[in-house]
Amino acid sequence: MDIWNNFWDFFWFLFWTVAFIAYLITLFSVVADLFRDRSLNGWWKAVWIVFLIFFPFLTVLVYIIARGRGMAERSQERALHTQEAVDKYIGDVAGTSPSDEIAKAKSLLDTGTITADEYAAIKKHALHGLRVP
Repeated sequence: MDIWNNFWDFFWFLFWTVAFIAYLITLFSVVADLFRDRSLNGWWKAVWIVFLIFFPFLTVLVYIIARGRGMAERSQERALHTQEAVDKYIGDVAGTSPSDEIAKAKSLLDTGTITADEYAAIKKHALHGLRVP
């Protein structure tokens, strides 16, 4: 019977550990949301922080109930902004397609801006991914 007591003690230990980690994640999310919210006055942020220090569990619960929708909207807005920044960065790094590069080079060749050898080098670079000397 002593084995079962140890098992249940271990089970409850795991349960409370997971619950505590979930609470910490929620607490940090609330604090991050407080500082991310531009519509909330600085004094109100200070009041929320003071209550988080003295009544942490109750304050997190009240914050999620009272401001959960705005918290989700700010989180979604931040994720959208991050995705747009990543897409822009990838677009900048990836550059244009090979056909676009060749078309631009052809128009430069037609206007006389570049020579036929430069056009061939740009075309080779676009098609094979080699550096243009």
